[in-house]
Amino acid sequence: MSNKAKGAKKKQGDPRTIVANNKKARHDYVIEDVVEAGIVLSGTEVKALRMGRASLLDGYAAIDHGEAWLENVHIPEYFQGTWNNHAPRRKRKLLLHREEIDRLGVKSREKGHTLVPLSLYFLDGRAKVEIALARGKKEYDKRQTLREQQDMREAQRAIRHQELLS
Repeated sequence: MSNKAKGAKKKQGDPRTIVANNKKARHDYVIEDVVEAGIVLSGTEVKALRMGRASLLDGYAAIDHGEAWLENVHIPEYFQGTWNNHAPRRKRKLLLHREEIDRLGVKSREKGHTLVPLSLYFLDGRAKVEIALARGKKEYDKRQTLREQQDMREAQRAIRHQELLS
């Protein structure tokens, strides 16, 4: 196996090695603010992440007693681990500055707001998670967003078609 994680993806020129993305979050929520946070992990969790195994689908972040926690994120057990393996859906502490925790705590208590993980990646060998302060979309908002994306794709397709003809 090479230096890069087997299932992880690395974009050209991007120092991040992406382990997991939460595409559904951008569909279900309006993203208002994005914060990068460190994450406290055990050894077997890091090894499982380096293999590119994680799911952010049902995950969320919460501020509890002045600390930020990442909950319900699934990092499967490391298959070569021993009895010392981790629990797949345990609470994981997020590493943020006090001001960021206070600001996100106040904003997340507002009606309709939540903290959602967008992506999990390695940056300079350290596991990071991108947390977004988000507001839930209504069903008609989701349809409107899909319609706008489809219109944009059709316009780009028409422009490419015109360029090929000329």
